[in-house]
Amino acid sequence: MSDKFQQKIARGIIWSATQNWGSQGISFLVFLILARLLTPEAFGLVALASVFTAFLQIFLDTGFNDAIVQRTHVDREHLDTAFWTAILIGTGLTIAGIAGAGLAASFFQEPTLAPIISWLSLSFLFSALKSTQQGVLRRRLAFKSLAIRTLIATLVSGLAGITAAFMGFGVWSLVIKSLVNGVVGTVVLWRVSDWRPGLSFSRAHFKELFSFGINIIGINILNFFNRRSDDLLIGYFLGATTLGYYNIAYRLLLMGTNLLTGVISAVAFPAFSRLQKEPERLRRAFYTATQYTSLISFPAFIGLAVLAPELVPVVYGPQWAPSIPVMQVLAFIGILHSIFYFNSSVIRALGKPAWVLGIGVLNATVNFTAFLLVVRWGIVAVAMAYVIRGYLLSPVPLLAIRRLIQLDFKLFLRQFVPPLVGCLFMVAVILGLKHVLADAVSLYWQLGLYTLAGATTYLLTLQLIAPALLRQLSSLVNSILPKPKLRRV
Repeated sequence: MSDKFQQKIARGIIWSATQNWGSQGISFLVFLILARLLTPEAFGLVALASVFTAFLQIFLDTGFNDAIVQRTHVDREHLDTAFWTAILIGTGLTIAGIAGAGLAASFFQEPTLAPIISWLSLSFLFSALKSTQQGVLRRRLAFKSLAIRTLIATLVSGLAGITAAFMGFGVWSLVIKSLVNGVVGTVVLWRVSDWRPGLSFSRAHFKELFSFGINIIGINILNFFNRRSDDLLIGYFLGATTLGYYNIAYRLLLMGTNLLTGVISAVAFPAFSRLQKEPERLRRAFYTATQYTSLISFPAFIGLAVLAPELVPVVYGPQWAPSIPVMQVLAFIGILHSIFYFNSSVIRALGKPAWVLGIGVLNATVNFTAFLLVVRWGIVAVAMAYVIRGYLLSPVPLLAIRRLIQLDFKLFLRQFVPPLVGCLFMVAVILGLKHVLADAVSLYWQLGLYTLAGATTYLLTLQLIAPALLRQLSSLVNSILPKPKLRRV
């Protein structure tokens, strides 16, 4: 791996971190404010609308974006063909979304869904305009431009949503937020990118891109059922308000996963793609990504499970109390997601998207069946089914990774021992403090003290049992951070 490529990866991680943590931080603050201003029903209605629009979105993401990143050679006709394909599909999906809004509203027996879906369908056009531009920038590892786009769009759309909520727009505040994000993100992306589409369209190039992308479409269909089948069934059987409680808990899970893994995963696929001819380096990169992610994600999600009773009323308000047990259960799938986040990146980088598709078929089938069987018992039962399914099927992607890069199972699992031991001591300290301070101080003080004591205990435990690992992590962080330039005197 050349020094120049290593520098690109380092800069990519820096800007990916800026984009991910910055946008997640802004989104979290916006989310907190909107959770105080809007009802669970409002969040549930938009979640129901998103089930419909997310399904249509599958067919817009043709996989051409990933194909542009993965291919060793891409010429201008590849890019033009990908762009005009996206525009054609995006326009068709916008029309289909508006036309089918009434049917979706009737299916869920929620008449107010129809106009919400119609307006949200405009997002397909914005996604089409951005798709190829994003692929070009990802291929170049130009994460600075992507970060600028994301941060500006997140901030402006968040302010728009909050303003609308204060003005009493209710559920439409969330719709306005989504549309503004699409418009601003598209405009900024085109300003920071120097690539512009031509008028050419090549059938040969379309076939090349489609041969890779068809598997991505299949993967996305399965990911839809993996991610949205719980929303679909909860909304249909239990109603929009109950879905709102579930959605709040799940959104915190997604936010945590994105914060903890999004930085590395955004760079992982293009980086792994560059290393596809160097299996030993790819294997080391995979071990490093999963181990360092586990050091942060394990205490974060286990801490979330322990602190949810204090976190939810302090952060979101007491009206969201039904979300607490859901959040505690889903935290355990967050652990699994964080360390398995890089599996599909490795498999796709090695040109095996069909394998990801096969794994997705299994997960989607078991997920939907499990959710359908337990939804009658409520949202906690749905969350438990999701977690149990995840752990039972977790060996499957590992077997695929083992075949591709000769993964050593013992070495892979052994690297999670230090964070697990640290978490055990962390939980013991937090539960001990809860026993002492439960009625002595306010919830705000409890949450702060528990978090501080837990984090301190975790770090001290790691320092005792794995000091070399902490030094390696510190060295990695120092190598990534930009060095100040010394001025000559």
